[in-house]
Amino acid sequence: MIGKDLQSLKDFKKIYNAFSWDIAQSYNVAWDVCDKHSSNPDKVGLYYESEDGKQAVYTFSELKRLSNRLANALMGLGLGHGDRVGIYLPQRPEAALAHLATLKLGAISVPMTPMFGPEAIAHRMNDCHAKVLLFALEDCEKILDMRHQFETIEHLIVAGGEQKGIREFDSLLNNSSEEFKIVATSADDPAFLVYTSGTTGLPKGALHAHRCIPGRLTGLEMAHNFLPQEGDLFWTPADWAWIGGLLDSLIAPWTYGIPVLAAERRRFDPDRAFALIEKYRVRNAFLPPLALKIMSRVTNASSRYRILMRSVHSGGESLPIDVLDWGKETFYSLIEMYGMTEMGFVVGNCPSILPIKPGSMGKAYPGHRVEIVDEAGQVLPPGQLGEVAIHRSDPGMFLGYWGNHEATEEKFIGEWMLSSDLAIKDEEGYFWFKSRKDDVITSAGYRIGPEEIEKCIFKHPSVQDVAVTASPDPVRGSIVKAFIMLKKGVAPSEAIRDEIQAMVKKNLGAYEYPREIEFLEDFPRTVTGKIQRHVLRELENQKKAMKK
Repeated sequence: MIGKDLQSLKDFKKIYNAFSWDIAQSYNVAWDVCDKHSSNPDKVGLYYESEDGKQAVYTFSELKRLSNRLANALMGLGLGHGDRVGIYLPQRPEAALAHLATLKLGAISVPMTPMFGPEAIAHRMNDCHAKVLLFALEDCEKILDMRHQFETIEHLIVAGGEQKGIREFDSLLNNSSEEFKIVATSADDPAFLVYTSGTTGLPKGALHAHRCIPGRLTGLEMAHNFLPQEGDLFWTPADWAWIGGLLDSLIAPWTYGIPVLAAERRRFDPDRAFALIEKYRVRNAFLPPLALKIMSRVTNASSRYRILMRSVHSGGESLPIDVLDWGKETFYSLIEMYGMTEMGFVVGNCPSILPIKPGSMGKAYPGHRVEIVDEAGQVLPPGQLGEVAIHRSDPGMFLGYWGNHEATEEKFIGEWMLSSDLAIKDEEGYFWFKSRKDDVITSAGYRIGPEEIEKCIFKHPSVQDVAVTASPDPVRGSIVKAFIMLKKGVAPSEAIRDEIQAMVKKNLGAYEYPREIEFLEDFPRTVTGKIQRHVLRELENQKKAMKK
């Protein structure tokens, strides 16, 4: 935390220069974000509203007792320090309790979005050798149909109802003690395993230590004009499977004892979003770019709903100026920040003390060393294009990719972790994003790797070859586009197009399916025969630019 003494300086540069980290070596996230607040029996930690309107309120004291019960239950199933727990749940109390209980055990939580299909779930669970998988009753059929694909899962736990032959969440809680001694963990012990998409291979698990939570607090505080303030209440429509949803919008706000709203949903409804903001008097939020774009289209929202927001941050992709202006007018304060799965909340703005330059990512937040480097890892002077790099000593830095030492080493050059984002840093220290260095697709805030989608499409019997890349889109920033060469004798058709789109939706996730498919007779290739995705991407950019 920055602290009131440094906040009183009211000068971004002075705060940055005066700040230093003070993270205890013996540290457990669950104690810091939950148990330390439990002495006040009335202090609310979580508000919950289901999609059909059911509501519940949990104090930190209740969250402590319930997560203790679940920790005891998991320990009784043989789970212990370092074991992996798959949490395949939407925004609901069981998900929050599962993360807390896992952390109390010294185990590692592996969050997954309900949008994932069987292949995406199986890859993550098998890759990290998870022992336990928690999921919602509505996903029971999907999980049971694919249980033969799990190589190491020993226990399935269903939340929200009973299913014959499967352990039930509430029963586990009811039959366990609420007394639990948190397993001793260090700040460097692993806590979260969040999978991220890359340009080559299947999604990689970015492993984060307990220290990643205090390591992102300076950014969170400044993005929200010195969180916490009286009456603050946090909410995000983002899934708790992503860094921005789970760590930045649930776990980190709890560090300050700020209540969080969990609003379960299967699709985003902008009117419901405004209604929730009004009903629960939401004061702080992380709203991904796509959510903001959709919400900005609601007619007369500021007059129809009582909005008492104090601060909003967004990230994942740049916001159009008109949406940014609308957001500032509607929510009082809207800023963009920069981070990634491997390292979050490192660059951004603080409206109360840092002049915002439209189009800029902002400055490096206190405690974070961020520079622009060349291909040799040398820091570049202001104004030169290079790769955004974060110093490897940062307490928020990920520990590495699970079981993939080679990919971890490739992520670093000397003392810097490379982002694959190209940008410029100006004379005043503001960063200006230019483009991605690799083939990762950023669509509606999601970072999507092309190879997993290509692997799925290859399974269609009519496909000879495929390349997936980004295509510009005015709403989502980019969409997934698949270029497909069909086998000899197969003619392109709407039926094949629909089959491929449905196959990706079902097996990977709704946000990953190719919204556009173009059939080609061949691809631009290297001399060794490798498809040149960047050529296809550039041709697509030119084609879309001509249509504007």
